[in-house]
Formats: sequence, C-alpha cells, structure tokens
Amino acid sequence: MAQTPKNIAIIGSGLVGSLLAIYLRKKGHSVTVFDRRPDIRTIKFSGRSINLAMSNRGWRSLEQVGLEAKIKEIAIPLDKRAMHVNDKPVYFQKYGKEGEAIWSISRGILNKRMIDLAEEEGTEFRFNEKVWDIDLPTARLYTGESEKGEWKEYQYDLVFGCDGAFSRVRHKMQRQSRFDYSQDFIDVGYKELTIPANEDGTHKLDKNSFHIWPRGQFMLIAMPNVDGSFTCTLFLPFEGKVSFESIATEDDARAFFKEYFPNVQKDIENLTKDFFNNPTSAMVTMKCYPWTYWNKVALVGDSAHAIVPFYGQGMNAGFEDIYRLDKLMESHGDDWDTIFSTYQKERKPNADAIAELSYRNFVEMSSKTADPKFLLQKKIEKHFAAKHPEKWVPVYSRVTFSERPYAEALAIGDQQEKIMKEVMLMPLIEEKWDSQEVEDKILELLGEE
Repeated sequence: MAQTPKNIAIIGSGLVGSLLAIYLRKKGHSVTVFDRRPDIRTIKFSGRSINLAMSNRGWRSLEQVGLEAKIKEIAIPLDKRAMHVNDKPVYFQKYGKEGEAIWSISRGILNKRMIDLAEEEGTEFRFNEKVWDIDLPTARLYTGESEKGEWKEYQYDLVFGCDGAFSRVRHKMQRQSRFDYSQDFIDVGYKELTIPANEDGTHKLDKNSFHIWPRGQFMLIAMPNVDGSFTCTLFLPFEGKVSFESIATEDDARAFFKEYFPNVQKDIENLTKDFFNNPTSAMVTMKCYPWTYWNKVALVGDSAHAIVPFYGQGMNAGFEDIYRLDKLMESHGDDWDTIFSTYQKERKPNADAIAELSYRNFVEMSSKTADPKFLLQKKIEKHFAAKHPEKWVPVYSRVTFSERPYAEALAIGDQQEKIMKEVMLMPLIEEKWDSQEVEDKILELLGEE
C-alpha cells in the first residue's frame, strides 16, 4: 500500500539509523538524520568495537532494499568456532548445516558504507548537531551547542529514535506516566584489541572461524577483517583477582597474555599496547515499553532494546525491527497509529527473548564450551538433529540461521534443554551417546512435550 510522503527525522546515524533512512527514502519520504557526533567517515574509528556477526535476519533486511551483495564485499563468512583451550590443540565446532555461516564485518567500515548508501538515496545527514529535547505530541526537535545554550527548532511529521542504549529520545519518553524502563549492567567489561595481518596481508589464524579462548570467568574472541587483521575483544571482570583492575602496568598485561593466551605470544606487544590505548567499555541490557508515542515517535534498535553482544544479534535484531516496520507500512499505508502499535506489540516479546538468550550465551561461550559434558550434549543434539531434522533444530540455528521469532527460539530451546537434562542422566551416556537407545529416549521425551 502506498504512503503519503512525510517529513521524517531520524536521531542517530549508526547502522540502524542509516538502514532505516534507506527504507524510508525508498518509500518516498523526506529523511533527515541528526547525530551529535562527527561524521565517522572523517575520523579514526574509536577502539570500542566488537566486530559484527551478520546472520540471516540482517541479510534479509539488506536484501529487501537491494544491498546484500554490496555489504558481502566487506564481509567474511565464518562457518565454525575455533576453540583455543590451553594444553590442547585448536579444535573446531561447525555452526550449522553445510553452507550455513555468520559473516564478520568491521563495525566502522559497515557504518561508513551504510551512510554512503543512505546519502546516495537522498538522505540528508546533519552531523555535530545535538538533539537536546523533543516535543513528543508535535514531533518537534530542539538542537543546539549545549543543553543550556540557544536551541534551534525543527518541525517533523514523524521522529525515529535510533540513538542507542542511552537514547535521548527514549529519555524524553521515560517521563511519561506508566513508561516501563530497566537497565542491567553485567560485571564484565570489554576491550578491543588487534592481531595484525601477516606481512603478506594474510590472516595469522584460520580466517573462516570465529575464534574463542574460553577461560571460565573471562574470554578472548577474535573475528577476521578483510585486510588480514583480526579484531579481538577481551571480556574480563571489572574487579577481582583476574580483572581489568588487576592489570595496572604493561608488565601485568604481558604476564596476563602469556599465562592465559599462550598461542597469541607473537602478538603480545601489540595486544599490550592496545590494552592501554583502548578504553574499557561496559555492557548493558536495556528494556523499555512502550516503544512509540501516539503516531509521532518510535524507538528502533538499541534505543528500544539494548542487549549484551554474546549472540551476535544486536545489529540483526535492530535490522529486523526495520524489516518488520516496512512490512507494516506496506500493509497499513498511512495508518501510522496501527503501524506503530502493531510494531511494538510484535517486537517487544522477541526483544526480551533475544536479551535472555544473549546473556545465557555469555555463560556458554566463556565456560561451557570447554566443558566435556556440555560438548557431549551438543554432540548428541547434533547427531539426533542430523537424523531427525524436522524434529530437532538447535536453538543457535533457530536464532542465527532462520527468521522465525526469537520468542519461539527461546521457548523451544527451553523444552530441548529439559529433554537433554534427562538424556544426560542416562547410565554410561559417554559410551552410548550415538546409540539407538539414546535416540529412542529423545523421541519418547519429544512425544511427552
């Protein structure tokens, strides 16, 4: 259904704001994007990035506006995890079925490309322009140099808040009666590090793997870049015996990398330099509701549902918000009341589900991936799924390699975990994990669900 062109403002020029601008321009709307920061195409990207893992939901959202091929040019497919456990050779865990992969993309490179593409569609970007206030009922914005200084007023038909976990737009919405809001920080922070390319530009580690060094309370991950380097992220408690607080000098950092990550010895000086050059960042889960105000204002992406990064779904979930909004625009035309109310009711349960799954995946990645019992359970699940693909799709595949609702993946995953708890209690399970008896037991338990 066609829409009457509107004058629309988007607050935030990140990945979600840029993609939303492209969707809205293709619908014929006039779009202005405001960002309090400088244009990232003109500055060095700060060391606060975790490489993005684009999966099915993200690709579907890009494909809808013809961008999938352009973005794949700057991405590398990863079809497996590479597990680096001390005193053992590196071993690999395939993610899904043959041909299924997540794609590693540098956040900075992708964001620059998305802004370029949005400008090509006719979007106007206003960088270094700080939005201090928004009048929700009228969709008026107020910008200025400082909160106490002189402000400029802009009038729009609609405003979308895509300004992240600490959104200025949401901050104004929070002052409404009956607005629910919560934020939960985890006790673990992260720091970006780099493993540079070999002298000939090749990768030092397997380039088609997501590399994980699980160490219980902390871990290191590495994802490849197209220039041969790896963006690494160290997840470490803020305080405690092994923590950011306990690494105060370069000698401390060298000793830490040497003890816990011996196979990155060759890059220890580079990692040590990055450790002190790059900031330590916190991670938050943010939930709120409602996401919209009348037919005037809507929150999209992290401003509505920030999550910890351990499922690689933050960007994918934000892109899926846009895809679903687009479908509602096609169905309901100019009825923005219905578009906004349906959008928030449909997306909120899924946002809560991926928040829960993301937190659980942190526990799995940092400690369970090195646990023999956990590995055996995953082996049994994979064996059963290969024989009965219609009866058992692992929760990771439901989240990453499908477009089914996150809430469905969480519910089915909980059922599967209940079944596997019983299976793992079977006598001599280590010896008969691939037997007919175990297969029959799972089939029987599935019948009970």
